[in-house]
Amino acid sequence: MAKKHVLVTGGAGFIGSHLVDDLLGRGFEVTVLDALLPQVHADGELDEHGWPTYLNPAARRIKGNLLDDGVFEAALDGVTHLAHLAASVGVGQSMTNIVDYTRNNVMTSAIMLEVLSKCPHTVERIAVASSMSIYGEGEYRDADGKRVAASLRTREQLQDKAWELENAGGALEPIPTSETKLLEPASIYAVNKRDHEEMFLAVGRALDIPTVALRLFNAYGSRQALSNPYTGVAAIFISRLLNDQPPLVFEDGEQKRDFVHVGDVANAFATVLESDKRVWDVFNVGSGNAITVNEIARTLARLLHKNIAPNVLEEYRIGDIRHCFADISKLRQVFDIAPPRDFEGGMQELIDWVRVAKKPVDKTEASLSELRSSKLVV
Repeated sequence: MAKKHVLVTGGAGFIGSHLVDDLLGRGFEVTVLDALLPQVHADGELDEHGWPTYLNPAARRIKGNLLDDGVFEAALDGVTHLAHLAASVGVGQSMTNIVDYTRNNVMTSAIMLEVLSKCPHTVERIAVASSMSIYGEGEYRDADGKRVAASLRTREQLQDKAWELENAGGALEPIPTSETKLLEPASIYAVNKRDHEEMFLAVGRALDIPTVALRLFNAYGSRQALSNPYTGVAAIFISRLLNDQPPLVFEDGEQKRDFVHVGDVANAFATVLESDKRVWDVFNVGSGNAITVNEIARTLARLLHKNIAPNVLEEYRIGDIRHCFADISKLRQVFDIAPPRDFEGGMQELIDWVRVAKKPVDKTEASLSELRSSKLVV
């Protein structure tokens, strides 16, 4: 049997590079296609060709932008599996750079899918990176234990700093969010990811190519872009703490999220690609555990030995939601995925990596100023 060959778009990035390592370890041939955008890579350690030094040398490399004519089609030579991770990432930034985000996240999908529809290729399986942000608010239950489809909070409620969701019966309790939850994206990034996911599933079915969309929750781990103020919250907080500044926390900091180690995300992608199950479906990829943003800030400060408390802003960033954490039972049942890694151990691993990485440039204040000037903070 011929060796399987995976094309990983965005394969030089945070999650993509870990996926490349996992796939090579499983015996796949791997090609990385990446535009090497400065926002992601400018402050990292790069080789003489502009590639991050952490990228596995066993992978073939193509520098190119999916929006450019012929780039994707040329990269498909000999490819049997496609992992599409390339994207512009950031809820806040997506609300100001609307055209760029839609072009990079939706038009790229259209270009790729048209190539797959019209051009000869050997792709037999696809996995695409979606996002938990497409849910909007997570799932809740009311005082009677009934599941409730909670609506997004109103501007008036947020201006009153009434952060929690309620209905006529009182406060709602957040519960793990399943894939059946109605999608109500609250940002341009989330809208892009919803469209991107549905486009791939629709064309995958039409072309009879098994296609899986993985809805990623808050990934963390080594190789995050620590100087990118629009990346994951753990990396942003670390950047602040290493520069002896308090993490900036929106609302009251008690909003709950699900933090999943990048190794678990890579394992989910690789397992889905390696499987021979004919599936066209969506799956949550998270830890299944809820943790507040305040707990994240305190944990990182402790691990970094910084006696710095978070700065709780009591302000709301347009596009954010209150609570969302994953029900991961579907992924386990269908693909027999291993249990997620321990949060504290995973964060310590991230800290250990940060200690030997290039010290980040803290750009959080600048990004916050941009959001305020655009009236995206209430």
